[in-house]
Amino acid sequence: MVLQALSPPENLVVLGRIAAPFGVKGWVKVQPFTATAKNLLAYSIWWVGGGDDWQEYAVTEAKAQGRSVVARFEGCEDRDAAFRFRGKKIAVPRARLPKPQPNEYYWADLIGLNVVSKAGEEFGRLIRIIETGANDVLVVQGDRERLIPFIAEVIGDVDLEAGVMRVNWDADY
Repeated sequence: MVLQALSPPENLVVLGRIAAPFGVKGWVKVQPFTATAKNLLAYSIWWVGGGDDWQEYAVTEAKAQGRSVVARFEGCEDRDAAFRFRGKKIAVPRARLPKPQPNEYYWADLIGLNVVSKAGEEFGRLIRIIETGANDVLVVQGDRERLIPFIAEVIGDVDLEAGVMRVNWDADY
């Protein structure tokens, strides 16, 4: 089942979470964190785990089902085998992801940036991004928690190298 007992590569990017076994033939149901569920199908090798415990697995079959993905790992033949994956994260090395287009960013690259208003006020660090349906929302933790819409009118300059995101947002919002 495990391809090799390797140390995980640097810069793993989490693309989803295994929610539960799916059926009785070793399939798992995956909650993707990608823009569309089928984006996860582009990778035939997944790193599965969390924290310091990651293992590389070959995906033998996978398909999108609505907002989810169902997949089966090589050697995972029944529900009991699939159950041991429940709750684990799915990741791929950052180097395997396609390069983003201009003004597009992977969430994993944005988390941890310092968020500053165009007026120079420091709001704090971007700790997570919430998907709301209408637009994504940045959760920034500083002197207080701020929720900032992730839309073109608000997001100014994103400088990944400097670790800073400038926003058109007032400190009183």
